[in-house]
Amino acid sequence: MGIFSKPEVIILKESNAAKDHLDKLESLLPKANKDVKDAIQKEIAVTKAGIAGEDNIIFELKHSNMDMVVLHDINLETKSGLKAQIDFIVVTSKVIFLIECKNLVGNIDIDSKGAFIRTVTYGTKKQKEGIYSPITQGERHLSVLKETKLDNAGLVTSLAIKRNFDSSYKSLVVLANPKTIVNDRYAPKEIKSQVIRADQLVSNMKNIIAASNDFASTKKEMMSIAQGILDMNIESRKDYAAKYEELVKENELSDSADTKNEISDSKQSVSDDKLICPKCGSKLVLRTANKGENAGKQFYGCSNFPKCRFILNIKQ
Repeated sequence: MGIFSKPEVIILKESNAAKDHLDKLESLLPKANKDVKDAIQKEIAVTKAGIAGEDNIIFELKHSNMDMVVLHDINLETKSGLKAQIDFIVVTSKVIFLIECKNLVGNIDIDSKGAFIRTVTYGTKKQKEGIYSPITQGERHLSVLKETKLDNAGLVTSLAIKRNFDSSYKSLVVLANPKTIVNDRYAPKEIKSQVIRADQLVSNMKNIIAASNDFASTKKEMMSIAQGILDMNIESRKDYAAKYEELVKENELSDSADTKNEISDSKQSVSDDKLICPKCGSKLVLRTANKGENAGKQFYGCSNFPKCRFILNIKQ
């Protein structure tokens, strides 16, 4: 890597998972009834917000003027069964960043204990609610990545991972919604440095890299690190649109059954209407015998009864 070489951003792995999910939801929308349609529309809104947030992060990374290799949407699983879905893993010359994208609606307060409280405004009313700490989520992602690397490493490499992992791998939470205001005045210092807005991402990364005492990796070494992580990626994932597909199918089956019943009733009515008394030309109607040896049995009798006593047994 020469002194005058141009910084390069390599997107080693892209992801269309969210966009595929959105396409599937939009294809289901016209087939859904009102209740299911409302649920699908909410999921579409959330998915679009997530895509917009991740697009914001990709934009910032591509315009970072830094050497980096980017992995988008990495799924890991340890031999012990622990799983993690990581939005972005960014390999730079000194630090590997795990980035969790949060496109939250409302403003975020972080208290002195590190708890996250979201305030959402509905008209003139404000509602506060606690949310799952993205810091805890980031720590879990680091733990799963470390264990996955150890699962796939030999003895010597394992020792190096245990010795260097905490200094080389950092977790960042990016609040990608530009309208979100973060109040971290009373937040612990270590949390303040991890929760940032999208427009602060690159400067924050540069500060962390500048403070690192690790040796700088070459572009080739950065690619090797990124490829090693990509080799551990699991492509199979849960189909989050499946539950909506099932609801739509249930509606279609229900509607189909109702339609068949309506058609059957209609055919019966048409058939009955066509039954004409051969004696007087009046309409025949379905009746049930009340007495005699045929009590309880149905038959067609003339509607002109008692003037006309024509009977058509069901067997005939």
